[in-house]
Amino acid sequence: MRNTKIVSNMTQLEERIQKDLVSAMKNRQENALAALRSIKTAIQNEKVSGAYHELTDADVVGLIQKLIKQRKESMDIYSQAGRNDLADKEQKEMFVLMEYVPKQLTEEEVEEKVKSIIAETGASSMKDMGKVMGLATQRMKGLAEGKTISQIVKNLLSS
Repeated sequence: MRNTKIVSNMTQLEERIQKDLVSAMKNRQENALAALRSIKTAIQNEKVSGAYHELTDADVVGLIQKLIKQRKESMDIYSQAGRNDLADKEQKEMFVLMEYVPKQLTEEEVEEKVKSIIAETGASSMKDMGKVMGLATQRMKGLAEGKTISQIVKNLLSS
């Protein structure tokens, strides 16, 4: 038999997640295990949805950010319902998920980037919002939430 090298189709981030998943199992870290399994499930679902396609690290980060957003929403709902035990569980899982995404920009950093995009594009009114949002979301993908970017663009263009 010939030695054939098996080519892995996992991204570096997926490999890190897999290693951390095994470690969480060995160390019986329930919150980390639940969070990492949710990432693995989201990745697998994305790979098999529609036409098969390879995921990049940026795609995986996007999936993780969706999971973080879901955890935040669940925390709010559980807190309002007085279920602090469930809210705490969601928060712990969210903190695990946050270890796998780049550090988010502060509102001040987002505002500075949006100001430079407005200057670059020559945008002057709300009519130019689409142009500014397109560039802003492209340049800050994975670094800031779209809702935050949108609010800052609206504030700067309407003043």
